[in-house]
Amino acid sequence: MDNSVELALQKQDCFQTAKLQLGYSLNNQQTFTKWISQYEKLLRHIIIGFEAKPAIQEELFQEIALNIWRALPSFRADAAVKTFIARIAHNVLATHVAKSVKTIKTEQSSDESSHNDEQQCEQPTPYQSLDQNQRQQKLAEAIRQLKLEQQQVITLALEGMSYQEIADVLVISTNLVGVRLQRAKAALMQLLEAA
Repeated sequence: MDNSVELALQKQDCFQTAKLQLGYSLNNQQTFTKWISQYEKLLRHIIIGFEAKPAIQEELFQEIALNIWRALPSFRADAAVKTFIARIAHNVLATHVAKSVKTIKTEQSSDESSHNDEQQCEQPTPYQSLDQNQRQQKLAEAIRQLKLEQQQVITLALEGMSYQEIADVLVISTNLVGVRLQRAKAALMQLLEAA
């Protein structure tokens, strides 16, 4: 009789554990869905600042979403959700840029001359340069030419993040954010004027 009571209690404990785990999983799923829908635009803007090809942009978005899902249980609410998500995105994008730089260095010599020819042929007319979409594309292109540390601060600043939020995402001081942002703006102005 003691065995049957113990067995019943063990089954009840297993059931309660499974029920709690399922509830936690459903809670995580709801939180994840809420975060992704709330911050999708932010993530896509950040991704565009690092990658020009739409297919790769979509892959990066999916990779970032997967990393957010994996990191969700470790979220302790000691930072804002926006900062937490942006930090994950920047970690994924920094890895992507590092891999891309290695690939580009090996292919750069053969593609450099053809890329320069394409850029020279794509001179917009004055009317086209007024188009907002085209200006945004030029800005995104120029941002992608910046150093990684400059890309990071400028894309977050363009998303309306404060110096403190940017510092939290990049795990640097607010003073360093200001320095990097000024350097990024100066480099960006030079790139835009040269275009």
